[in-house]
Amino acid sequence: MSVLVWIDQFRGRVQPASWETLGLARTLAEDGRVVAVVIGEGVENVAQDAIAYGADAVLLYDDPLYRDFRFETYNAALKDATTSENPVLVLFPATTRGRDLSASFACTMDLGLAPDAQAVQVEEGRVVVKRPVYSGNMIATVVVETTPAVVSLRPRTAPMPEKDASRSGEVVKKGAVIDGSQVKTQVVGFEEKEAGEVSLTDARIIVSGGRGVKGPEGFEPLRELARVLGAAIGASRAAVDAGWISYDHQVGQTGKTVRPDVYIACGISGAIQHQAGMRESKIIVAINKDPEAPIFQIADYGIVDDLFKIVPALTKEARKRLGAS
Repeated sequence: MSVLVWIDQFRGRVQPASWETLGLARTLAEDGRVVAVVIGEGVENVAQDAIAYGADAVLLYDDPLYRDFRFETYNAALKDATTSENPVLVLFPATTRGRDLSASFACTMDLGLAPDAQAVQVEEGRVVVKRPVYSGNMIATVVVETTPAVVSLRPRTAPMPEKDASRSGEVVKKGAVIDGSQVKTQVVGFEEKEAGEVSLTDARIIVSGGRGVKGPEGFEPLRELARVLGAAIGASRAAVDAGWISYDHQVGQTGKTVRPDVYIACGISGAIQHQAGMRESKIIVAINKDPEAPIFQIADYGIVDDLFKIVPALTKEARKRLGAS
């Protein structure tokens, strides 16, 4: 049994969810073959890391044509990899790029796709996936009938495998498999996040604000708590729509889906659309003045009080216990 795993990287920086996905592939394949697909420019170090994290082999598509993420080039490489390996399963991390690419690749190859999987098994040669539906209120069991099956795995669903630099594996250098003249899209630039800002997708702790923060300045106490905890800043759609914080912080059905170890919801009522993006958090702490707020129905710990009193108190205590400045 062969399992193919696409590694999501940008300029040589790998999304941690890629290694989680690779670890799951190692478990599913058992004694079979796990092949990582690394696409980019100057990314041989990523190929070596993929072996250290559990790949038996790496198909390395390293060429200036792959410098930027584009559907035409990446789909061509994945098609080539799938044709050469003939896997039972093609796994993607359900990152922003992973969600887009898995859907595009499945359509290009006319294959079945199970997105945002929480659990993946191979039963009698068929891929069986459990994934949330109806805003996370139900878990559906999906059987993918095509071979290979295409699945994207939610970040933080599988444990991070141990990196073993002593592992050995084959790196097959493939280069470009598509002519540049066939590529119709062009990347003209990027907007980088502020230095030191923690990614929502990768964060183990998220401090999130909603309508209760009352304005852009209301996020400042949350940012201070996040700085002390090493956390990311999240937001509800209401806060984003009001223009208090940018969209890239939005958690929910129309924003990012997160699964941190701790999610601190400050002034967030907890509408079902928001819950869809964070209800899988391991521990949910809710701070809200309204004792009837829906967020308390899913919270592990609830504080009915003014967030502008509670958040600074939490920050002070966290600073003392963690020895932070």
